[in-house]
Amino acid sequence: MKALILSGGKGTRLRPLTFTSAKQLIPLANRPVLFRVLDAVRDAGITEIGIVIAPETGEEIKAKVGDGTAWGARITWIWQDQPRGLAHAVKISCDFIGDDRFVMFLGDNCIQGGIHRLIQQYAQSDYNSQIVLKRVADPRSYGVAVLDGEGKITRLVEKPKQPPSDLALVGIYMFDHHVFEAVEHIQPSWRGELEITDAIQWLVSRGYRVYPYIHEGWWVDTGKREDMLEANALVLEELTPYVAGSVDERSEVDSRVTLEAGAQVINSVVRGPTIIGHNTRIVNSYVGPFTSIDRDCVIENAEIDRSIVLEGCTISDIPTRIHDSLIGRCTRLTRAQNKPQGYRLLLGDYSQLGLL
Repeated sequence: MKALILSGGKGTRLRPLTFTSAKQLIPLANRPVLFRVLDAVRDAGITEIGIVIAPETGEEIKAKVGDGTAWGARITWIWQDQPRGLAHAVKISCDFIGDDRFVMFLGDNCIQGGIHRLIQQYAQSDYNSQIVLKRVADPRSYGVAVLDGEGKITRLVEKPKQPPSDLALVGIYMFDHHVFEAVEHIQPSWRGELEITDAIQWLVSRGYRVYPYIHEGWWVDTGKREDMLEANALVLEELTPYVAGSVDERSEVDSRVTLEAGAQVINSVVRGPTIIGHNTRIVNSYVGPFTSIDRDCVIENAEIDRSIVLEGCTISDIPTRIHDSLIGRCTRLTRAQNKPQGYRLLLGDYSQLGLL
């Protein structure tokens, strides 16, 4: 069995971060979302992996992932020139997949417990396709599946105003070679894209065996800031904490804090679950729960909680606590000392800033 991971897309909902980096490389607990997807595929025993990438971010993703050695896998890179839809990504991957069964996994999805049980169940079945579903409180923002009395998928509805069920499509799909026939027969949607839901519906309508796999753990689509913060909190709770950095005698660090090598906590309080990255310094500060601070940062005379801080940032002398924030690489957030007093800002397009 092979894996197809989709890592294209422009990540417009995470701008301005995604103007300069791929959304799949934004870290959760200091590790890119895409790496967690690769972990799940590896843990399911799959070593042949195709990754669909786009011109804007493909080289960055290739540089971060490498040749797959870190996962004991072989990576095949598949270029998608424009975001033409998930089914189009399947279509252009035909040479890589061949006649093998495969799992397709969206590279910005974060799921609890991995996919090894899904892979095992599909491998032992005669299904043509198996779709991961999750019961959600409000299905109106998702593709929704309708099942018959035998548990087979009979219909898919995209973002319905009146949802016919509470079963949302998660973004993980199992297929055999019949999906290539499906994508050849569907037409672009109103968005000008080949939709994977249309391809699945084509299979269903022609009597192919399409069954659900209902996921019982948590799942987060990390497409928005709020979702990234929620996923970060959930992943932090899964960590096994360790201390490879240093904590001075004036500091208080609880048992749910991970300190990576070279990290320093000086005259500060750090509450977990939290991770402090390599060579980051926390000085005269408070770092609260559900916070990830990446490598080579300085947090000094400041307070922060439930946030993600990417590498190389400096946050110092901030009088008000920072919370629910996603702060991009090499950002400097400081209090101006010169007159006149006031806010002095340099913000990129699509920035979001809350001021007191």
